[in-house]
Amino acid sequence: MTKHLHEIRDPIHTFIRLDTYERTALDSPAFQRLRHIHQLALSHLVYPGATHTRFEHSLGTMELASRVFDVVTAPLAVHNDIRELMPELSQADTLAYWRRVIRMAALYHDIGHLPFSHAVEEELLPTGWNHEKLTVEIIESDEMKDIWSKMIPPLRSEHIAKIAVGKKILKDKPFSDWEAVLSDIITGDAFGVDRMDYLLRDSHHAGVAYGRFDHFRLLDTLRILPSPGSKEPSLGVEMGGIQSAEALLLARYFMYSQVYFHSVRRMYDRHLTDFLKEWLPHGKFLLSDKGMTDLTDVEVTNGIFQAARNNKCRGHHAAKRITERKHFRIVYSRNPSDAEIHPDPCRAIYEGLCTELGPGLVIRDRYVDPGGAFDFPVLERDGRIVSSATVSDTLAKIPHVVVDNVCVDPEKAEYSKDWLKSNRDKILV
Repeated sequence: MTKHLHEIRDPIHTFIRLDTYERTALDSPAFQRLRHIHQLALSHLVYPGATHTRFEHSLGTMELASRVFDVVTAPLAVHNDIRELMPELSQADTLAYWRRVIRMAALYHDIGHLPFSHAVEEELLPTGWNHEKLTVEIIESDEMKDIWSKMIPPLRSEHIAKIAVGKKILKDKPFSDWEAVLSDIITGDAFGVDRMDYLLRDSHHAGVAYGRFDHFRLLDTLRILPSPGSKEPSLGVEMGGIQSAEALLLARYFMYSQVYFHSVRRMYDRHLTDFLKEWLPHGKFLLSDKGMTDLTDVEVTNGIFQAARNNKCRGHHAAKRITERKHFRIVYSRNPSDAEIHPDPCRAIYEGLCTELGPGLVIRDRYVDPGGAFDFPVLERDGRIVSSATVSDTLAKIPHVVVDNVCVDPEKAEYSKDWLKSNRDKILV
């Protein structure tokens, strides 16, 4: 007898289940490629356990997306005002269709990632391209359209693409209220399941506790609610889940400050980018007619080791920094007391060290997380719907993650620290 339901073991969600139609999407070459794309680039050089992949994260995102869909579309959970705005909620066949769409959109939301993902994509893609655009191209390719059309019910590729990347990316596409909410389930700043899964998963594999939060309670209390003021449908939470929502967003802050923006991890990203600029033809990833590259972390890693062993290979010096752990070292981080003396102390010290050491030996690593205040509807116990800003002091106080470091070649680190001690006061006047 042919097996119709397939189970996959997962360290975060225990079991992830797919039916045979969904299994065809999982078995496609495009998706299987994600087995060889690390979720956290070279983070395993800092956190040895962080060797997990986009493949398993995508499965986890699909699992969470279907859980949220089931919760927010359950008849007893639907708010009366929303029922009038979204007729899809009372149509069984429509719900079955969109449940399949959101699962496939979640499964394929990261399909466009290049080798080592975010570490290199911003600088090494052709002009006008990003991984979201690649994702849309792959989802709407002829190969995938054939898979979507054979599912029951048959799916439209444009629906999957819209839900996978959201209206912030597809700005020229019209989104109904229903489509906007479904895409928010995956990509939303507050409750996107993409974020939920990577926080839980990355925390688990990195061996840290920062990314954990009570996602069971949070999922059970999510609701589609009219936004206070505009009445536009959006993803919100019952009052009983507000602490879980706070924990999710605090987990995001701590994971960014302690793991994703770890200073050594960011230096390896820089060295990897430098290597690829020399190693890749024309210094960019070349895209096929399907809108993707066939390269994975495997081919790039092999190139790194080959280049590190042969000083005639392109990218030799950057490759050696990676394989021999000769990453740039921090000699200065932005200090609040220094900022009272000079408006941009890191820039001043960076420029001073560049003059002292010469070009190529100093890097300023600067990034400010755009973040922003999180504002979502909250259903109070008396039935009123209010803004999260009125019921949570915690959300307003979550700080932005700011990275501002000056790093130097490891052979110049001790000299640079001594030089800085002697010259800091003169530089920061």
